[in-house]
Amino acid sequence: MCQVFDAVNTTYSNFKSNFVKRLSAEVPVASSPVTTRWRQSQTRDLAAYSFEEEHSTTELPEASASVLKITPENQTLILGSYEEPRNTPIKGNFETNYSALRFGKAPHALDRGWKENIASKGQKCLNQLFSTQKVAHQVNGKMQLCEQSQCVWKGCRDGVRDESFYLKRFSDINSSILQPEVKIHLTGLRNDYYLNILDWNFQNLVAIALGSSVCIWNGENHNRIENMDLNLTCNYVSSVSWIKEGSCLAVGTSEGEVQLWDVVTKKRLRNMLGHLSVVGALSWNHCILSSGSRLGRVYHHDVRVAQHHVGTLHHKQAVCALKWSFDGRLLSSGCSDGLLTIWPHDPGVSAQGQPLKVIPQPTAVKAMNWCPWQSAVLAVGGGMKDGHLHILDINTWRSIQTPSTNSQICSLIWLPKTKEIATGQGTPKNDVTVWACPALAKSGGFFGHRGRVLHLALSPDQTRVFSAAADGTACVWNCC
Repeated sequence: MCQVFDAVNTTYSNFKSNFVKRLSAEVPVASSPVTTRWRQSQTRDLAAYSFEEEHSTTELPEASASVLKITPENQTLILGSYEEPRNTPIKGNFETNYSALRFGKAPHALDRGWKENIASKGQKCLNQLFSTQKVAHQVNGKMQLCEQSQCVWKGCRDGVRDESFYLKRFSDINSSILQPEVKIHLTGLRNDYYLNILDWNFQNLVAIALGSSVCIWNGENHNRIENMDLNLTCNYVSSVSWIKEGSCLAVGTSEGEVQLWDVVTKKRLRNMLGHLSVVGALSWNHCILSSGSRLGRVYHHDVRVAQHHVGTLHHKQAVCALKWSFDGRLLSSGCSDGLLTIWPHDPGVSAQGQPLKVIPQPTAVKAMNWCPWQSAVLAVGGGMKDGHLHILDINTWRSIQTPSTNSQICSLIWLPKTKEIATGQGTPKNDVTVWACPALAKSGGFFGHRGRVLHLALSPDQTRVFSAAADGTACVWNCC
């Protein structure tokens, strides 16, 4: 139940007494008329990007989602069943809390000097609180190549060295154990199953989100190229996705923003607003960018035009995964309620847009990818209570599955060169399992991670795999 201050029924003496007590206890006054950080960033973005009207009449706000409750007093949005309410500030369409502004007016005349002194102390206390919260939530990301015996990373000092990382092919009994091409230490990688923060583009650039920054890494010479810091606009980066044609990187944030960055010029191209929660999934279909949030909305953005929002899809629960098929004809979306949904190619859908098929799954649908050589085949990894790898044929709606892996499947990619699938496993295995197609028999694996393998990416030449795990390690493996 939301407690709202009643500026009419509360006497001035009580107000003054409570105000002084809170200041003496160094507790900020919750109803002080302070502009929130995200509103400041929105105002700044509007000035910087005046060509873009972020909230056109075609956009549908997420406030209608079932997890939002509206109090009749102030129309204040409260997250009801959201998983991480403290990490995700609620953001709407430039709404203003007028009751908070009215609260700042005293009903009787006061001494100006006393008022200014109280206001100054209250503002200082609030600023200290916001500064402390910002430092607590934001982590500066960093990538560091492992220097083997000379490495000073804590994991290596504790004995977790390259010798424990290896690739093994089950079909070749006489094959030697292969070491990863390179091992990387990551600082700031979030141990969050529902994020999609790794992508490898056709220009051999790897983008990985670490805390509130995005690291750009050269997959050819293993050098870090750029570190894009977003700590002024978000607590953490929640998704990344490269456009297929060019060097444009889409970035989703914990505050619901979808940003476009040019990594060549190192500049942000635009900031597309609309979501009210964490943007955990992004997927490109040429110039159409689809973004999914934890409040169950999928927005289609045409990045070529100022009025970018061209369509909306609706889910009842959080969107964990979004993938356009390679031919651009179908969009698959996975949700935390275990529903796998197949949508037709229609970016300009209305609120009544209907899916082609809704397929219930035993667990949340996060690990998901379309087959590169069979456009109607989709692979889906089961969660902790499932543990199976499912292969679905969209034309016949038939599916096959592997035996249970007895662990959560956190990520998966197809390996076109060898006609295989690689799955990133969770506890207790924490390895990368390779499956031969179409029999779905185990053909090999990458071993050594000590945390669940949350993210996998394939190189543009389809010969190497980038794996990132919750223990803060990443490896590049030669898979063929």
